[in-house]
Amino acid sequence: MKLSGGVEWALHCCVVLTTATEPVPAARLAELHDVSGSYLAKQLQALSRAGLVTSVQGKAGGYVLTRSPELITMLDVVAAVDGAQPAFVCTEIRQRGPLATPQEACTRPCPIARAMAGADAAWRAALQAISIADLASSVDDDYGPAALAGLGTWLAARHEGDTATGEQS
Repeated sequence: MKLSGGVEWALHCCVVLTTATEPVPAARLAELHDVSGSYLAKQLQALSRAGLVTSVQGKAGGYVLTRSPELITMLDVVAAVDGAQPAFVCTEIRQRGPLATPQEACTRPCPIARAMAGADAAWRAALQAISIADLASSVDDDYGPAALAGLGTWLAARHEGDTATGEQS
């Protein structure tokens, strides 16, 4: 399974947004993660289209989670950024070539397709079982409660001249 880099950034942003007491501008999130603002904006827009975050317009605008972090899963974020399609798509190669199996004999998926579908289902179930709140809790477990609190403080201390406009193209 190969995921885009955008999934990592989107997950980090969701965890960071659990600490925010007010909307966080995309530029502020990009600065925090030392990533291109335009690149991060694409991930935030994907999260917004999926209804996981919303953008608040105006000078005090930015992004906020749309629901409790306990109700947003890693699978929600992966699907928002990379789509919900399965990792493996069977092309029925058993029906090709000089020893092709006739279509009418293919009454169920081949063993390879079944194994890949099972692996995909297990992967999705594992991601569905982990919420953004679980990830945030793990940050606290790994680095201490001051880690997330420090993020929240850093996010709240806006730089002079910040102009938050929420979601940008």
